[in-house]
Amino acid sequence: MSTYRPLKSCLTIKSSEIEGLGLYAIEDIESGVILGVSHIEDDRFENGYIRTPLGGFVNHRTESNSRVAYEDDIGRLVTTQKIKKGEEITTTYHLYPVRDD
Repeated sequence: MSTYRPLKSCLTIKSSEIEGLGLYAIEDIESGVILGVSHIEDDRFENGYIRTPLGGFVNHRTESNSRVAYEDDIGRLVTTQKIKKGEEITTTYHLYPVRDD
């Protein structure tokens, strides 16, 4: 019987230079690895989704090393390049509509 873990064993949470706390690799991670469920779409919640513990600690960066891939209203965090041990895992996201002001 396995125990639920909100983070894969290759990840940890610690202080981020980007914002607050961030998600970090504690070992090298290859490109294309699904790190887990980060968001679940649900119109009853602010911004139309719920963040999981994993999704709550991923910081935004324009030049990111992961992306959220949605299928059947479930967003999974997937690496888009090799991530080195100690590197922060980031993704590009927009919580609100982008304005052209």
